[in-house]
Amino acid sequence: MNTNDGIALTVLDLIEDDSHHFRLKPVAGKSGLTREIKDQNLHRPGLALSGFFEDFPSERLQLLGNTETAFLLEMDKERRQQSLEKLFSHPLPCIIVTENNEVLPEIIELGNRHNVPIITTDLTTTGLSFQLSNYLSIRFADSIRIHGTLVDVYGTGLLFVGRPRIGKSEIALDLVERGHRLVADDVVELIRKAPDVMMGSSTDLLRHMIEIRGVGVINVRKMFGVKSIRMQKRVETVVELTDWDDKEEYERLGLDEQFTENYLNMKIPLVRLPIFPGKNITVIAEAIALNLHLKIYGENAAQELSDRQRESMDKNSKRIRDYLEWDNE
Repeated sequence: MNTNDGIALTVLDLIEDDSHHFRLKPVAGKSGLTREIKDQNLHRPGLALSGFFEDFPSERLQLLGNTETAFLLEMDKERRQQSLEKLFSHPLPCIIVTENNEVLPEIIELGNRHNVPIITTDLTTTGLSFQLSNYLSIRFADSIRIHGTLVDVYGTGLLFVGRPRIGKSEIALDLVERGHRLVADDVVELIRKAPDVMMGSSTDLLRHMIEIRGVGVINVRKMFGVKSIRMQKRVETVVELTDWDDKEEYERLGLDEQFTENYLNMKIPLVRLPIFPGKNITVIAEAIALNLHLKIYGENAAQELSDRQRESMDKNSKRIRDYLEWDNE
């Protein structure tokens, strides 16, 4: 398992990433475009512009919207200059002026003097904040690459892990043939997008490919069509494939749910599945996915069996008590 330490994100990277349509245009401080963005949170420096700098988060991207621009325009020139001078005395990554608001000459001059990029966009402050927050949360999220196979089975993301050559790719191919969807084989990129949400995807190099030993590499998308693949999927259960061991005690009822925290320290349901020749892992994988769906709707087969056993024992106990109570011999 390899941990991804992350790649530095600069202001220039943010501007040049057209895939998210931030529509950012630098207008000053262009020599500072290599400044690194070190915080995924955004900040609107309204209090700072009024002179309050207690706990000012200078490491965040600073957004100037309609309110901040109007506030600056209401100030007299001397006070505005003093306020902006104090703001630019902090190590800002950049300032983004939204909704095509006027970029004041003082801001242009201070941006050039302090090498702080001044950027404009025609997006609303709310719209940019939403898109930018989502983008930065992904860029700054914890991520790792692991050896495994991720398949969407009935809408459930099953991550198959286990020793090399245990059959993860073969199981994935069988599931795809049965109508399920491949997400990643061999190398799975995991990213923690929220405290309880982990997404998995493939690397660019191996996307839509499965390697079957003895056959070679198979292009799943071209062989089975676009219905057989997904770009990413939430990981909802880890299926750990192990070799059958007669000495091992395996879970039989499923009352004691197991979890793993091996991946980004996130608690994920775990199924340890012993395998041996002739065992139909594909059907079992489908059953695991469907059983998870039932649990979401409040149906738990293991708990139901336990309740039946308890009810049967209670009935037997009552029968014995009744017999003894009316036994007059």
